[in-house]
Amino acid sequence: MYIRIVRYTGFWSVVRGNIPKSYWDAHKPFIAAIWHGRILMMPYCWATRKKGYMLVSKHRDGQLISSIIKKFGFQTIEASTNKGGEVGLRVILNVLGEGGYVGITPDGPRGPCMQASIGIVRVARMAGVPIIPVSFSVRQGKQLGTWDNFLLPWPFSSGVIVWGKPIEVSKDLDANDIEKKRFEVEKGLNAIVKEADQITGRKSIPTTAS
Repeated sequence: MYIRIVRYTGFWSVVRGNIPKSYWDAHKPFIAAIWHGRILMMPYCWATRKKGYMLVSKHRDGQLISSIIKKFGFQTIEASTNKGGEVGLRVILNVLGEGGYVGITPDGPRGPCMQASIGIVRVARMAGVPIIPVSFSVRQGKQLGTWDNFLLPWPFSSGVIVWGKPIEVSKDLDANDIEKKRFEVEKGLNAIVKEADQITGRKSIPTTAS
């Protein structure tokens, strides 16, 4: 598989991998937030045998992502369009309530690119779990002309996986706090994308959060 070729023919490093490890070791649940355009190497961000779940859309790209990550032991949760998405939400809350881990692309499934929707914060608030940003970058690769600026790494390229600091989300957030947390997620994700790109020497993508 292409992802395995990329991973094992290149030199990869991890920045702040101790952050998710502390949660895995303590059996503490969290939501991993990753931009849609940086999702390809998600399986190798997951340096644990603990099962991970990924929220995917019913769109074609969501089903493609689902077919790929399942080969790496991930389970997928489909974002339901019925009953306001209640079915998918219920599954996510059950997973987190049982101490599990869920990955969400807060700008998916259709953007805007690198702008977080408020949904990820609402889920975190209902579950009472933190959101931890994660991303990757590579020295050699191609930025596709897709809505999400999808990054396709080349084999034999050096790359880096960067984890951000946990964003704590309490269950008693009011409407203003939710929006502030949404922006905090967006800003945190864009910061680690910039950090990863600086490490690999890749030109950073302009973002709205500053």
